[in-house]
Amino acid sequence: MLLLTPVLTVCAAGYGALAGSLLPRAAYRLAVPPGTPWRAECPEGHRLTGPARGWLGDARCSQCPTGPGTPGLGHRWLFTALGAAVCAALAVCVGARPELAVWLLAAPFGLLLAAVDARSQRLPDILTLPLAAATAALLGLAALAPDAGGDWTRALLGGLALAGAHFVLFLINPRGMGFGDVKLAAPLGLALGWYGWDVLLTGAFLAFLLSAAWGVTLLMTHRAGWKSSVPFGPFLLLGSLAGLLLGGLAA
Repeated sequence: MLLLTPVLTVCAAGYGALAGSLLPRAAYRLAVPPGTPWRAECPEGHRLTGPARGWLGDARCSQCPTGPGTPGLGHRWLFTALGAAVCAALAVCVGARPELAVWLLAAPFGLLLAAVDARSQRLPDILTLPLAAATAALLGLAALAPDAGGDWTRALLGGLALAGAHFVLFLINPRGMGFGDVKLAAPLGLALGWYGWDVLLTGAFLAFLLSAAWGVTLLMTHRAGWKSSVPFGPFLLLGSLAGLLLGGLAA
């Protein structure tokens, strides 16, 4: 196991870097206001082409000039670095358990959702709903494998509990909690519930703590007012990642 962990970490980091490098174009296309069609052109009006019908690829339009000031579609280096860091951290904390494959497959979707929500305060159904279904199914398979670090039934209950709690918050204050956050809470609750109720509560608490800290920072720096809307998705994802890392270490 001691020899396996460094190899696993390097492989996970390489996978995360590769997956992250393909996300900027998808983030650009999806980061549009609600009710608006997904972007099909770069900022200069060139139709986007490439892998997956122009949904995956570099952060720069191939038809635009490469000189300074040319509008890009995102920061590829940032996606690459974050993808590598997240996947490496998961490999270190979870180790060679079957659920690691589930977390690594889900990580690029989480990174993409965080980027889209940060830019447009939107969590598209085409990402959140398949992520919830795939996480539930894959964790069911992981539970059948030897050395699984969690429980599938508890994961399902965790997904229902976290989504239900966020739905109540949405009903109480729709301006502070979007319905996209409710749908995102389902797969994250599945993941956190896999390791236990204490992990689920920790991840949820950290999400609200980080969101509150960011809101206070914006107020103190006069970058937002009391009625300003702040995307919650990135903090929900970050808190859940912290919970998963802690759960993986404790499993």
